[in-house]
Amino acid sequence: MTRRIFAAYLAKLLAVLVLVSILTFFLLEMIPGDPLATLLPEGATPEMRAAAAERFGLDGPLIERYLEWLGGVLQGDLGRSMQSQVPVADAILERLPVTLELAGLSILVALLIALPVGVYSGYRPGGVADRITTFLCSVTLSIPSFLLGVLLVFVFAVTLHALPVTGWTPLSAGLGTHLRSLILPVATLAAIEAVAFVRLLRNDMVATLQQDFVLSARARGVPTGRILFVHALRPSAFSLLTVLGVAMGRLIGGTVIIESLFALPGLGSLVLNAINSRDYVLVQGIVLLVAVGYVLINALVDLAYPLLDPRVRSS
Repeated sequence: MTRRIFAAYLAKLLAVLVLVSILTFFLLEMIPGDPLATLLPEGATPEMRAAAAERFGLDGPLIERYLEWLGGVLQGDLGRSMQSQVPVADAILERLPVTLELAGLSILVALLIALPVGVYSGYRPGGVADRITTFLCSVTLSIPSFLLGVLLVFVFAVTLHALPVTGWTPLSAGLGTHLRSLILPVATLAAIEAVAFVRLLRNDMVATLQQDFVLSARARGVPTGRILFVHALRPSAFSLLTVLGVAMGRLIGGTVIIESLFALPGLGSLVLNAINSRDYVLVQGIVLLVAVGYVLINALVDLAYPLLDPRVRSS
């Protein structure tokens, strides 16, 4: 990637981030309801409302408020929670590690399942293993994530008593205990993601294995395992890498149901509580963080393409 192309890409990325900040601020402004209603007692006087609006920066013109908020964001100041008065950045940083660990482990487990299964299904399309994989993927896709989580809890926690039903055990309590509390939520999320990864990788492998360079490698007597995991996997991973970035961004901001189901203290439960209490400032900070994270993750995916295929780098 030349300097000119990189500069153009960086300019587009900055433009997207600015657009994200604008949408985050103004869309939340258009939500019906009064964010001060939960903070003030019934029958609050106009003076009390004016003082509260000034305290939380809700008394100025919209554009002026946006610029002031954006300036604070650029300095790492996302404001203070309207309910707890805790800095929003501190509240997010307290919950973020839980969500990142949940999302990261889910992606890792999904990849550990998808890579061998997808590669082998693509190597033997229409075979017994491929048909079984297709059937299991179809069944898993038909089950909503929250229902899959309930089924796993019923089987492994309620019936077999092998795992805890809900709750979060910090790492300080021991690695084994910590990981046991994550098995069911990670399995729930990983199963859904693994299905998408398997189907995508399987289809790309089928196409790649028909390419001339693969047929040439076979003619030279290159071992099958090397052909599959060295020659064919890299060019087949483009679509997987794209979906991987989308999935990681989605999991960071979309684990509300799973975190609520398993009582995990992550961003999902935090934003749900903030919405229920109409904590406008806290919701705004979380939405901005998730949106920016989503954009940056996909930017890293774009930059990783040349590592998979030198043709992208040369072009």
